[in-house]
Amino acid sequence: MNNEYEDVCSICHRTERTAGRMLKMNDTLCICMDCLQKSTDMLNQSPYKEMLGMDPSELSIMMPGMPNPSVEAAAEDKAKIETSEKEEPDGGDKKEEQKEEKKTNQSAPRGGTFFLNLNDLMGGNINPRTKIKKRNPDEKSEPIIKLKDIPAPHKLKAQLDEYVIGQEEAKKILSVAVYNHYKRVATGTMDEIEIEKSNILMLGPTGCGKTYIVKTLAKLLDVPLAIADATALTEAGYIGDDIESVVSKLLAAADNDVDKAECGIIFVDEIDKLAKKPNTNHRDVSGESVQQGMLKLLEGAEIEVPVGATSKNAMVPMTTVNTRNILFICGGAFPDLEEIIKSRLSKQAGIGFNSDLKDKYDKDPKLLHKVTTDDIKKYGMIPEFVGRLPIICPLDSLDEDALVAILKEPKNAILKQYQKLLELDEVKLDFDESALRAIAKKAKEKDTGARALRAIIEKFMLDIMYEIPKDDNIGTVTITGDYIEGKGGPIIGIRT
Repeated sequence: MNNEYEDVCSICHRTERTAGRMLKMNDTLCICMDCLQKSTDMLNQSPYKEMLGMDPSELSIMMPGMPNPSVEAAAEDKAKIETSEKEEPDGGDKKEEQKEEKKTNQSAPRGGTFFLNLNDLMGGNINPRTKIKKRNPDEKSEPIIKLKDIPAPHKLKAQLDEYVIGQEEAKKILSVAVYNHYKRVATGTMDEIEIEKSNILMLGPTGCGKTYIVKTLAKLLDVPLAIADATALTEAGYIGDDIESVVSKLLAAADNDVDKAECGIIFVDEIDKLAKKPNTNHRDVSGESVQQGMLKLLEGAEIEVPVGATSKNAMVPMTTVNTRNILFICGGAFPDLEEIIKSRLSKQAGIGFNSDLKDKYDKDPKLLHKVTTDDIKKYGMIPEFVGRLPIICPLDSLDEDALVAILKEPKNAILKQYQKLLELDEVKLDFDESALRAIAKKAKEKDTGARALRAIIEKFMLDIMYEIPKDDNIGTVTITGDYIEGKGGPIIGIRT
């Protein structure tokens, strides 16, 4: 086995740190001393011991270091046989009979490994995902996150600007929050003042870039990231993923290195789907109960996490992960939250000089920026849950100008991806400004954010990408606004 990983018992699935010294049968099969002793005791007490032909004294030879209480008894029986051979004149004949009996027992089927799974004996019991990297608390290893390696907020935002278009306030909030969090992780305390953890709640319509910003942040910081879907989580004991499975995903992303996972980021998407269901009398096992179960994770606690699985059971090893230094970012679209904000802001609407018009906030694009914790509680999130997400990061819906910028400006912009694909066929692809505006206008009508851009381009690029490989004379293709609107075709240029 790799020395970097802990051994896992093939029977009880406890790790080396929990179960103690392991007996290695081969490269993949390990048995802890507790399971080996229990199995030996079971065999000694079995009424089928004689039929199985297992001599308990042989276990000490097969498995050195294994304490076997029956060895002394076996030695006494051997001494009695030798004494009886000396006393009886026909001891030679009896000795021959005993030899024959011993040969028969040796040829009989062994029962010493009947308690093991056949798959374990074939060497397939330990999935690589269930190997846990060793931790040595005595050694002073290098910290995972160093203070000098944490980029300052302005540098982090500048890096985000290369990938994410718009969302200036959100990028600023996230840059400062992440910078402060990893300063806390790197230093622990400052002048004996313990810094509290600040988790983040991201609010924004679908397709505005919530998941994309978090992915980019994790890539820039080079820390493990786990993205979990809150809709799959249920209360413990019900069908679905346990709440601890979000930490289990982070552990897998960190290559089962617990120290590295404890400095990672967990993004829980669709968190608005956990809101309390109004006017329900039955137990809400996938809503309010999950919010309550996540409280200890958000605040920071040592929890038992299944390794390589999404639920706790006897067939997977467990390890302890401290969530104190894990940054939790929860994101959701929160549909109809704008109506709650509007009703709060329009309370003074009516007749009079100081009254507001009821439709004053109907077309306000920055309405989500006026959100308060009371609005989120009214939406259905419990106060204890909202209190553990002190940083609220609202995102704007994308307008037509932002969609045009998303098409062409980021490092991995959609247009650059298609230009690269056609470049492999030695064809230059161009989009004029009218085409970009037409694509952005169609995407805005779909009201699904930036996700609509690729669907629209795929539709109009299908015929072009099908026909171009047929003709080697094509050198350039220019997409026009008329082609996007169905009034004309692309401009084809011949190779010179």
